[in-house]
Amino acid sequence: MSREPRERSGPRIALGVSGGIAAYKSAEVVRGLVKIGAEVHVIMTPGGRKFITPLTLQTLSGQPVITGQWDLSRGADVQHITLARGIDLFLVAPATADILAKLAHGIADDFLSTFYLAVTAPVAVAPAMNVWMWKHPATQANLDALKSRGVRVIDPGVGDLACGDEGIGRMAEPDEIVEAVLSIVKKKLRGRLRAAESS
Repeated sequence: MSREPRERSGPRIALGVSGGIAAYKSAEVVRGLVKIGAEVHVIMTPGGRKFITPLTLQTLSGQPVITGQWDLSRGADVQHITLARGIDLFLVAPATADILAKLAHGIADDFLSTFYLAVTAPVAVAPAMNVWMWKHPATQANLDALKSRGVRVIDPGVGDLACGDEGIGRMAEPDEIVEAVLSIVKKKLRGRLRAAESS
């Protein structure tokens, strides 16, 4: 027997963490989202798990972390469909050049990229990569393709990069990402709060 979803006033966010050094910032993104009352479900690529552990993000989110296509820790449901039906936003932070390419071209070879194809909620990406990867025509074409489908791009910042280069490419700061999330979901939240007040 399926359970009715519990009432909630905050947004339900699926956070994709892909494999870049900026993955360490995802812990602060989770912390910031939880602080505003969000329910955060983290999805990690194999590369993301090289930079930060699922346990860290599970502890901060209070939710099991999905680490693979066949991770059935929460039951035998087809997870990418079950979770995709109930979220208010799918956020990928950090979004590497690789994951941006997969999303732009509909390649579904891991849980995160498969999940994207099942999502009907708004999608936002916070890119993080080397300056030359960011400026490459292929990356810019992929970003243009995603923007044309309504994906919100939270632009990277300029500064020192992990590779030693300097320029654009470092992931936006966690508080900027949380602020962008709020701007995307605020309309849905207002509607939910009004419905709760009138019931």
